[in-house]
Amino acid sequence: SCLQLGLQRFHGVGILGFNSAEWFIADIGAILAGGFAVGIYTTNSPEACHYVAENCSANIIVVENHKQLQKILEIEDRLPHLKGIVQYGEEIKEKRPNLYSWREFMELGRDVPDSRLREIIAAQKPTQCCTLIYTSGTTGQPKGAMLSHDNLTWTAAVAGRFIALSDAQERQEHVVSYLPLSHIAAQMCDIWAAMTFGVQVYFAQPDALKGSLVETLREVRPTAFLGVPRVWEKMEEKMKSVGMKASAFRRKVASWAKEVGLQTNLKRMNGYSEVPVNFRLARQLVFRKVRKALGLDRCSKCYTGAAPITRDTLEFFLSLNIPVLELYGMSESSGPHTISLPHAFKLGSCGKELTGCHTLIHKPDKDGIGEICFSGRHIFMGYLNMEDKTKEAIDEDGWLHSGDLGKHDKDGFLFITGRIKELIITAGGENIPPVPIEDAVKNAIPIISNAMLVGDKAKFLSMLLTLKCVVDAETGEPGDDLAPEALEFCQKLGSKATKVSEIISSKDKAIYAAIQKGISAVNEGAVSNAQKVQKWVLLEKDFSLFGGELGPTMKLRRPVVSQKYRDQIAQFYTDIETPS
Repeated sequence: SCLQLGLQRFHGVGILGFNSAEWFIADIGAILAGGFAVGIYTTNSPEACHYVAENCSANIIVVENHKQLQKILEIEDRLPHLKGIVQYGEEIKEKRPNLYSWREFMELGRDVPDSRLREIIAAQKPTQCCTLIYTSGTTGQPKGAMLSHDNLTWTAAVAGRFIALSDAQERQEHVVSYLPLSHIAAQMCDIWAAMTFGVQVYFAQPDALKGSLVETLREVRPTAFLGVPRVWEKMEEKMKSVGMKASAFRRKVASWAKEVGLQTNLKRMNGYSEVPVNFRLARQLVFRKVRKALGLDRCSKCYTGAAPITRDTLEFFLSLNIPVLELYGMSESSGPHTISLPHAFKLGSCGKELTGCHTLIHKPDKDGIGEICFSGRHIFMGYLNMEDKTKEAIDEDGWLHSGDLGKHDKDGFLFITGRIKELIITAGGENIPPVPIEDAVKNAIPIISNAMLVGDKAKFLSMLLTLKCVVDAETGEPGDDLAPEALEFCQKLGSKATKVSEIISSKDKAIYAAIQKGISAVNEGAVSNAQKVQKWVLLEKDFSLFGGELGPTMKLRRPVVSQKYRDQIAQFYTDIETPS
């Protein structure tokens, strides 16, 4: 059908929609027909869609529904290469030339002889590009990372074997597809590794990330599950709010079990293998029930990646006997580069290199921290039509520079300490990685949802803070009502506030004092005075995908936040006095 519509060799087939069988079919069909499979984020504006479609000379764009179709219709007159649009998820509302339903699209290929397709498949080479992953660069226009057939097939096989995925002939694996497929993580898990090992894939509801995911997990009971940190954090928040409603006795049993769970698992992590009696009891009484409630009772591989996760969240799940294992990589390395394993993990580490992949720590400092560079068969071909950017990413010796800072420990585990671009360089010339300080503040003050450190080129550090609030399940927009755990926090302090706006407008004494107390506690543990948070402000709205402060994988988009709240940030530094 792609061929019948006139798909030319090395031209794009854009796919714009939530995960579905049609998404997979369009993706693989595009590749076999000699084009590029190109996922487009469903949250993209029409302009952002235009940038991608034009950049890859898209001949065909596949959309899920009327809403996504509107974006393409708005820009189609500026896409000279476009030959057809296919809509798969809903009936077409109004007919127009070159717009096809999925059924009509599938019919188009009926008369194309198999021999023509076979010729095109035979002409393809392992080292030719077949997929473009547009990296949602936090700065500038997205770049189309070119991945070859070999990148995808080699990485899928090696990563799958590394984490011991079973071949379907021996034991059937089950996964839930819900993370955006325009992102390499979901594509690797849901399409390429699944195809290599015969994994059974179930599609979640489009509102998965807004709350329906756990219901799907309970129904599917996956054997392997990859969640971005925000998914694990949301599960943790939900479980804590359910836990608060339990009886005193149940809460006591749960906290006893969690203590046993954490200690046993930490010992296990350090090489002790014996299972104490109290751990077995805790497993019967608590852990099994928790896993069942989350739909993870069959899941022996729980993973997290794509953004940093806090130690607190990892310990929370570890205490419930759910080791959440970190993996690390990037679009430019076809997804994974290092992976933690159940018998080989350390809290805060992203694990060890995949078989056949190598890491170089570039220009290490006295603590062994330098830029993490990769090599291996998983390294991408370069960025489409951006030779200069490709040269910035891959050096003369073939090392891919990640932009991340990190080090190896004595056992060969990789630890990431920050991003070069994220480093805040103060007026005094101190290099400060923001994430550890932000995490410490979130840990110290349970009512805080997001924290962003600022202070580049400034005399001192300040922080933007948001409160945990109720999110609109439909739109994903953060509301004004405080979340249950935030309400409980306020009540304990004797505050009557129920809304974010009430706390801010009245500068609620109890809450502001509690936040300052938490910040001061974090400052106590600061490495130097330069790393102390001197000022902070509460923002009216929490960060979200809806507001643009978070990217598609829930990564904090610092430049966007800095721009959006530039007045509040400027305010920190307008008073001449440096706080004591």
